[in-house]
This record gives sequence, C-alpha cells and structure tokens, in this order.
Amino acid sequence: MEQVLSKDIQHLKQGIREFIDNEVEPYAMEIEERDEIPERIMEKSKQMGLFALSIPEEYGGLGIGMVGKCAVLEEIGRTHNGYTTVIGGHTGIGGVGIVEMGNEEQKRKYLPKMASGESIGAFALTEPSAGSHATNLKTTAVRKGDRFILNGSKCYITNAGIADVFTVMAVTDPSKGAKGITSFIVEKDFPGFKLGNKEKKMGLHGSHTWEIFFEDCEVPVENMLGEEGQGYVNALKILANGRAGMAARNLGSADKLLEMSLDYAHLRHQFGKPIFEQQIIQHYLAEMATEIEALRAFTYHVASLVDQGKNVVKEAAMVKLLGSETYNRVADKAVQIHGGMGYISEYPIERFYRDARITRIYEGTSEIQKNIIAAQLHRKYK
Repeated sequence: MEQVLSKDIQHLKQGIREFIDNEVEPYAMEIEERDEIPERIMEKSKQMGLFALSIPEEYGGLGIGMVGKCAVLEEIGRTHNGYTTVIGGHTGIGGVGIVEMGNEEQKRKYLPKMASGESIGAFALTEPSAGSHATNLKTTAVRKGDRFILNGSKCYITNAGIADVFTVMAVTDPSKGAKGITSFIVEKDFPGFKLGNKEKKMGLHGSHTWEIFFEDCEVPVENMLGEEGQGYVNALKILANGRAGMAARNLGSADKLLEMSLDYAHLRHQFGKPIFEQQIIQHYLAEMATEIEALRAFTYHVASLVDQGKNVVKEAAMVKLLGSETYNRVADKAVQIHGGMGYISEYPIERFYRDARITRIYEGTSEIQKNIIAAQLHRKYK
C-alpha cells in the first residue's frame, strides 16, 4: 500500500514494525502464560505514541488520520493479540467517542491524558440482555439537579480493569426506545462506580474483560456526551469508526500467519521434499495470500473514506466482516499447514487460532454486520 501511504506514515509504520518485532514479540509467550502485559512494554508503547493514534495533534495526539492509524494497527496486529486489543480498545471505541462527539471542554479535559496513556479509555455498551440487541439496555440514567444517577451493569468490557475513562450508554427515557438512550463520560472514581468479575477467556490473554456496575453512580451533567437521546446514534458512529481499525489489526495478524506458514512450508520436509512442493500446500498459501491482499486493499479504501468524512456505515460493516472472516480462514489454514505443531501451545500458531475466534463476535458479530450491510442495500428501495 505504499502508493496510498505518505512517506511520513511509511516511516512511522517501519518504526512500529521494528518496535513490535524487537520489543513486544519476544515477550509474547510471557504475555500468554502470565495473562498480563509487562509494564515495560506498556510504558514504551506510550512513549512510541501508540495510545495517541486517534487523537488530534491539538490535544497531544499524532493526528495521522484513519489511514495512518490503520497502517500502525496493521503492524501491531502482527504480535500477541492481547496486547493488540489493549491498544486497539483504547484508540478505537474507548476513545473515538470523545474525539468525535465531545465538546471542547470535554476534549481538553480528557484527550491529552488519553493521548499520553496516563488515562486509558473503555467503551461500555454491552449488557447481559443487550449484546447484538444493543437497544435493549437496562442501565438507567436519571437526572437529579446537576447530576445524572446511573444504575445498572455492563459486561464484557475490554480494558475495564485498567481504564480511567468510560464511554457509557444508558437509558434516559424508556418510552422512546433507541431515541431514549444517552451517552456519558464516566470516570472510574465517580461515586457508585464498581468493577465486578474479570472474565476467564479462551484467548486474548493479557487483555482483560470485566463486569462493571453502577450503584447510584453520580455523573455530572457536563459529562453527557453529545445530546440527550443521541446515545444509540453515537454508539453506532463509534463502532463504525473503529471497524476499519479492527480490520487493520486482523490484516496484520493474518499476514503474520501467512509469513510463518510460508517459512514452515519451506523448512518442513515430508516424502523427501519440502511440503511447499505439495500442490495442496501451495493452494492453501495462494488462497491465504489472495484473501489478505483483498483485505488490505479494502481496509485502506475504507480508511480513506473515513478521512474524507464520508458516511461509511455499509463499508465499515463490510470491512469488519471481511477482516474477521479472512483472519479466521487464514488461521485455520495455518494450523493445517503446520500440522501437529500448529496445535501445540508452545508455538504461536495455536495462540493466533484461538485469538482469531473472538473477532467474529466482539464489536459486532459477523451476523450483525451482514444485517447492517443488507439494511444499507435495501435503503434505495424505500
């Protein structure tokens, strides 16, 4: 994609590749076994500006746009997906709501610390009864004087244990359905905010998801994000904005799997020759490479549309769907090419395979993406 990326972004991309290869990837097994990101890696990531990807320069961010952000996230996707998710959750849905919908006072209060990594962001929409059915929220926000009082719970919240700032969706008017949902900026130290259980997951070790609870949680009126009743619309915008970034992370992971599979196919000998010489292995690799290049082209196309300010609801759903499904298909073929080694946890293929599975679920399932795409296609017939 050199023809799309500016020289500055290409230089940044190369610097991130070196950082990932030399300072993150050597500790991938440690992350997996200990289920945490070493503090030294987190601190260096902050110094590298990785927490500032989505934030404009005037608030301390990199100001590189969605194309630049995708270039960086593609490189981050090449390493442990738990680490990738910590960065992606903060720079994606955890922060873009304040960037896109926040007023000037909110931006100046929160974004500089989020850009430096001093404050970590998280996004709190999902509830036990409101996952794919995102409008079925039970968390309520009732105004009392200069405060909104929040009551309810959220689940599967990425980064909740380390987050300082949450973008939270709550019902302010139950009679209005989706138009009765409002978004808020909630700080972890607000009275009535509580962490619940940390979930034990199949993959994404090092990236933790938690329950959170609001028990008469006091949120200042000035922390309402956008207009009252616009929370569901805000949530859709936040999720759509983050989907090109999600595709870029999946692209990086899939590309790394292809690289490892190609190397292994030349090193592994069976029947007196490298397995690469077996036509079925060549076909697997050809299919993987073709899908990856298609994903790369579409990811940067959608990113460029975002930078142009275009409405990308349909395209964002498409690229999220393509990214998730491509990553999973590539991971499956990578395991098959590696054979027994691909199934052993001592090697990274098995880890990528487990981590790939969640991409078809979080930030909107593949089925929900298809619903969105179909609805957008149907609009011209109304």
